[in-house]
Amino acid sequence: MSLTADAIVVGAGIMGGSIAFELAKLGLVVVVVEKGGAPGHGSTSASSAIIRFNYSTRDGVATSWEAKHCWEAWSEHLGCADEYGLASFQQTGMIVLDTPITPRERAIALFEQVGVTYEEWDAASLRARIPGIDARSYWPPKRIDDDAFFHDADHEIGGLFMPDAGFVNDPQLAAQNLITAAQRSGATLLLNRTVTKIIQRDERVAGVELSNGEEIESPVVINAAGPWSGQINRMAGVGAEFTIGVRPLRQEVHYVQAPPGFNADGALGPSIADLDLGTYIRAAADDKIMIGGTEPECDPLDWIEDPDESNPSVTASCFERQVTRAARRLSTLGVPITPKGVAGVYDVSDDWQPIYDRTDLAGFYVAIGTSGNQFKNAPLVGRFLATLVESVEAGHDHDEEPLHYVGEHTGNEINLGAFSRKRPFNATTSGNVMG
Repeated sequence: MSLTADAIVVGAGIMGGSIAFELAKLGLVVVVVEKGGAPGHGSTSASSAIIRFNYSTRDGVATSWEAKHCWEAWSEHLGCADEYGLASFQQTGMIVLDTPITPRERAIALFEQVGVTYEEWDAASLRARIPGIDARSYWPPKRIDDDAFFHDADHEIGGLFMPDAGFVNDPQLAAQNLITAAQRSGATLLLNRTVTKIIQRDERVAGVELSNGEEIESPVVINAAGPWSGQINRMAGVGAEFTIGVRPLRQEVHYVQAPPGFNADGALGPSIADLDLGTYIRAAADDKIMIGGTEPECDPLDWIEDPDESNPSVTASCFERQVTRAARRLSTLGVPITPKGVAGVYDVSDDWQPIYDRTDLAGFYVAIGTSGNQFKNAPLVGRFLATLVESVEAGHDHDEEPLHYVGEHTGNEINLGAFSRKRPFNATTSGNVMG
């Protein structure tokens, strides 16, 4: 069996869904190939889905600020209803605690360039706004079996608060919404199909071959395969020209009962980016909180070769480590005996910044290296890739003259060259999931 398309999107996670939607809106015949049994069942389903704006580059900040407006008007962004229901944006605000690797002054400078609203909080503000918070600094993060972890702090901490931040309540549903919208615009979704070959003819991509023997012919293929993206790139024979590499990293996020007062008067408490202790906290349904890690130097990173071989269950050691750190910050938080949470795999780039670009193989594009921090930008990623495909296929040399995208909500101009596969390593990145 052979199908023909104008564009093939590999992966039906949040990125693949957005890309398929925007390409289909251009009138292209789009086929989405997904190895799982439903959209968003891969790393998207394990996302904390936090919407925030603190990135280390102006283009990263501008992208997240524009995307926030899309999430706020999700039904309008999609342009259609979905029988599964719609994901929703929950505005809770987010505080980023001060550390040497997240300098407040740098973030404020970028926020003011882009138009992001913010508040500066001192230790007294922290205590007034977040019941039970320990407003002392413990930098740098330490292992919980290190005696120094429990040493008293000698000074207090403040942070940068983003009142417009929050989270999307159901990341998997958000991916489903985008696929539904893409299908309404004519896209085809193929589930339980694994790409086994990238077909090439005359020095350009010509389609894909699938595990069931099907072939899909197309002059354009977009790799949005998440942690499997490296495998797809190798099939295509691309990557030698990349200055930034990608590889899979296993991560865990844990659920515990929210401490007393965290969710007050029916309002969800703010997200907390606590790189001072090496963790982050986000409100969740049923008076719970989610706790994840920020890859502190004292912790080993769980790099893996094959995402299919990743342990899908949370571990007691990681649960104890991350929840104990959160309990040091939120003094009334308990540390349960039984771990609960989700495990997933990040597609991490060398500088924790994404790659949204063409490649040296004509017709082969990538939306990879999302590093656990790009879910929030998905509405824009679809538009970035649609801009790239439309212009590059018409003959534009994006490598020599990077394309720009102007946000319809904010009017901010975003240089797509910032996400190039050939960009210099970003030395200002935090070196972790914060980007």
